[in-house]
Amino acid sequence: MSFDPHRIPLDRAAAIALRERGLEYRLLDAKDTDALTRWVRADFRGFHQARPHAGELDAQRRVFGERRLQGVYDPASADPDFPVATVSGWPTGLSMPGGRSIDAWAVSSVTVAPTHRRRGIARALMEAELANARAAGAAVAVLTATEATIYGRFGYAPAARAATLEIDRSRVHWTGRDAPGRCHLVEPASLAADAPAVARRAVARTAGEIDRWPGLLDHVLGLVDPESESARHIRAVRYDDERGQAQGFATYRVRREPDRPGVLEVGFFAAATDDAERAMWRVLCEHDFITRVRAPLRSVDEPISWLVEDPRAISFHEVGDHLWVRVLDPVAALAGRRFGGPGSLVLEVRDPLGHAAGSFEVEADGEGRPEVRRLDGADAATASSGRRNRRQHGIGLGVQELGSILLGGVRPTTLGRAGRISEHARGSLALADRLFAAEREPLLSIWF
Repeated sequence: MSFDPHRIPLDRAAAIALRERGLEYRLLDAKDTDALTRWVRADFRGFHQARPHAGELDAQRRVFGERRLQGVYDPASADPDFPVATVSGWPTGLSMPGGRSIDAWAVSSVTVAPTHRRRGIARALMEAELANARAAGAAVAVLTATEATIYGRFGYAPAARAATLEIDRSRVHWTGRDAPGRCHLVEPASLAADAPAVARRAVARTAGEIDRWPGLLDHVLGLVDPESESARHIRAVRYDDERGQAQGFATYRVRREPDRPGVLEVGFFAAATDDAERAMWRVLCEHDFITRVRAPLRSVDEPISWLVEDPRAISFHEVGDHLWVRVLDPVAALAGRRFGGPGSLVLEVRDPLGHAAGSFEVEADGEGRPEVRRLDGADAATASSGRRNRRQHGIGLGVQELGSILLGGVRPTTLGRAGRISEHARGSLALADRLFAAEREPLLSIWF
């Protein structure tokens, strides 16, 4: 999505609601270094991080300067120019089943100071972000949630799970097929030129991934502060295919006590091909003098269990929701994915906030390519009653349920069993399962 997020006017409803509480809602000017520095410090404080040092501040100002930043300020506070609440948003692509992406609005940095709880600040900020997303033309808004009970009221729902993968090194005997290329241990800084292109191809392979921003890659490669202790611990492996083209890279570090075997911790993993994925896992698993490999934010359907002789050497921990999706434009969201096969299905979507409410018909051809249209009043009533076609299948669901099934991470029948999706004709949920099935389990392998 090519769009300048700073051009969106400050949300009037949020500004009025906060003003009535004696607070000021501001859109930051990225060129105002002092205001941006205070905003970054407030963001760090909100997530209980240490105060950023000078180099880190510079890096964060570069990243956040590209985003739309809003702050809430209290004129009666000890420092009226230090925000008591923060939020950021920016346009991004969201990968969909079938290899395409849709326009999305990423929401992050949602913090409210403990001195200003229960004053309607979070609600004002979150509703304003939905307005910003619509102004940007986004089909969906997306976020990662530190707490799972906050965002459902705004229409967000879990759409992709992630897990921490642990590998018992002592039990690993590799049985997977060899990749035709080869892996190289390289200096992390040497990946700077290839990393963006590899990351883009890796993102396109898996539904649920969002575009990587340059500051993120600089961070994972240790380029922000290369002489820091953490950066100097980063190691890297690169996979080149048989033609010598880079198709994957991973960063890692080994944590250990002196003279004791360590734990290899995977930091960032980007594989643009299956060969790259297999080859890099083998290198990571076959390090000597380690007891375990630990990799957070991995797929619950990771293929490595099928690449070793003893699948019990692989275990999954901390399995839970990671990417949350809020559908704003059902036509654009549904049309942006490939479906699991042919079929016709009507979705009657409820949305208390009104953004995505309506009836929508999906017609997928034999290749799963869809045509999606909004049904007007008469068409919607006919489809709902089943009069349009005796074989017409339809389901009723809320905007949260639509977000959960959009990427294929949750089966419609599962939500039907939970009483959260209803079917208008027998077999509608089974058809929805087939249509919304995806080739790969959706995954978001970063925080944002």
